[in-house]
Amino acid sequence: MKFRKLTLTVFLFLFIANIYAQFPDEVHMIDVKPNSITTFHGNLATGFVMDDLSWASSSNNACFTGLEKHKFTGKHVLHAFKIPPYSDVNITVIPEDKNANFSIYGYQTYDNRYPVVPNLKSCVSCEADFKWDYPKANRTQDHTRHIRFNSLHSPYNIVIGVAGADGLATGSYTLKINLITRVQKTKIQGSLKIHKILNIKGKTLSYEGNLKEGVVIHDLTWASKSSVACFPATQNHKFTGNQLIYTTDLPAHSEMKITLIPDDKSKNMSLYAYVVTSDKNAMIPNLTSCVTCEADYKWDYKKYGKTQNHTRSVHLNSVNSPYKVIIGVAGADGLADGKFTLRINTK
Repeated sequence: MKFRKLTLTVFLFLFIANIYAQFPDEVHMIDVKPNSITTFHGNLATGFVMDDLSWASSSNNACFTGLEKHKFTGKHVLHAFKIPPYSDVNITVIPEDKNANFSIYGYQTYDNRYPVVPNLKSCVSCEADFKWDYPKANRTQDHTRHIRFNSLHSPYNIVIGVAGADGLATGSYTLKINLITRVQKTKIQGSLKIHKILNIKGKTLSYEGNLKEGVVIHDLTWASKSSVACFPATQNHKFTGNQLIYTTDLPAHSEMKITLIPDDKSKNMSLYAYVVTSDKNAMIPNLTSCVTCEADYKWDYKKYGKTQNHTRSVHLNSVNSPYKVIIGVAGADGLADGKFTLRINTK
């Protein structure tokens, strides 16, 4: 009984910690605008001295070496922001006094992690810039400092530290953040149109639909995650129209073929379906993983020995366990209207 109570207590602690996970108050959160320059004005006097700098030379971080520690012995001011997938961000610190010796560092972590130096055990990447000890060929340095990060398929947290060198404890500065991203603006996700449908083993059932009853799924990053692997990001444009979502069950020891048949053969539609355990409620765009995911869409080029028409189809199967199936019918290249028939055959 004591073990059960202890387990429950630990579970609740972790659950609550996860809900409220965020950076502490001493980290200045910055609302960085995509495809524009965001500025933050600060002063080293509001920061703190970081006595332990061993995290920076750890092989898991590799931010700056122990020989460069004196360039970070002044006060540190911490800042944080998020970058979306497919982004490149350049960060510049500009001291108000051109004679003041500033340094800068930054580290990149996954968007559900909030580590704060000096308690940084590891990170995705870490960068630093400080006053050079000697000139570099074909390069010049002024009083500003620069670092850069990028992202591909996933969003990240970026933490920036502005620090005084050689004990510098005060000095105004401007932090300039230039974020370039494919994400033009935040779009509000409309409510998904989800239809529960039946399938009967040994029979073929058909359901009629129209894309105009669906909504656009703005965030398609779930599909290219390695834990989902439904379709690559290069094919996202084939799923940018309206989407209708269907859910059904896949019995144990079964095979299912799902076929999409547009009424108008000239209308380009796409199809995907993913499998999750029966007790899991995993709905896009918040899908983090699945048992399997399959997709079919118009080919970019002909495939040897195969032909393709206006229909799309995917195949799923189960062995010893039943599963839940989520099916998506999507318009390609922004297609928002078009009737279709969805055919489900289960064996």
